[in-house]
Amino acid sequence: MALFLLQRLTALVVTLLVASLVVFLVMEVLPGDPAAVMLGINARPDTLAALRQQMGLDLPAAQRYVLWLGGLASGDLGTSYTYGVSVWELVRERLGLSLPLALIAICLSTALAIPLGVLAAARRGRAADAGVMGFTQLGIAIPNFWFAILLILLFGVHWQILPAGGFAGWEAGAWPALKTLILPAVALALPQAAILARVTRSSVLETLGEDFVRTARAKGLTRSAALWRHAVRNALIPVVTIMGLQFSFLLAGTIIIENVFYLPGLGRLVFQAIAQHDLIVVKDLVMLLAAAVVVVNFLVDLAYAVIDPRLRGGRSYE
Repeated sequence: MALFLLQRLTALVVTLLVASLVVFLVMEVLPGDPAAVMLGINARPDTLAALRQQMGLDLPAAQRYVLWLGGLASGDLGTSYTYGVSVWELVRERLGLSLPLALIAICLSTALAIPLGVLAAARRGRAADAGVMGFTQLGIAIPNFWFAILLILLFGVHWQILPAGGFAGWEAGAWPALKTLILPAVALALPQAAILARVTRSSVLETLGEDFVRTARAKGLTRSAALWRHAVRNALIPVVTIMGLQFSFLLAGTIIIENVFYLPGLGRLVFQAIAQHDLIVVKDLVMLLAAAVVVVNFLVDLAYAVIDPRLRGGRSYE
């Protein structure tokens, strides 16, 4: 187990370093002069020179990269050119919305997808299987922003059950804040649930054909007991993989949904920073979101070891 953890931690650190180098090269070296991009083509030379000095762009690229990396490691993300406040302060405020939204969405997706996937596998070729596959096909085909608009029209405008947009803030109370996140979470969760349900069905069907399941049935175990005690647990590794990828997507890829519901989260912050050419914020956010994806994948690897003890010896899953 110690070797397994050491290998995964080493891969985590190396991946973060490579990701930081790629982000730095793309955001600072390849596009040209970030100060010129932020101020525009009509900027005065003295203003441009002052901003370049303020951002440290007069330093060599290697030195800028080391300083930026050191700032990330120490929690100093710099100051936003547009907002005039620390980037970390912006991230902390927006994370208080985006993280609960992603957690609610992944919980809804998992709670819906795994039972449906197992049901479809257990009733293969029957009406329940056809119904689940039809739902998943529809969920994959419908764009989440169109589904979000439909939810707003039905629940926010027509029936007026839930808020159509905006965020009440946690200071207003837990329920008012959560109430504003229900529709965005559903809009994010259902398309992801469709994908996860299909993966669950395929994985459970594959496991049901294994020898150990047939042996359990031959020893007198009921079909339901063999399904839940043996097949489902052994089918969880690909399901956990997809769940990890989905959580990363929900945390980093909510730009459209947060703009549809006018939510002040990380996704909307990325959109605003790009529109305002605030490259300091863009660079830090891209790196933080990439780090979130890497860390989630690391946690998924640890979950593998819990689900399948054979992986603790350091062998990779295939």
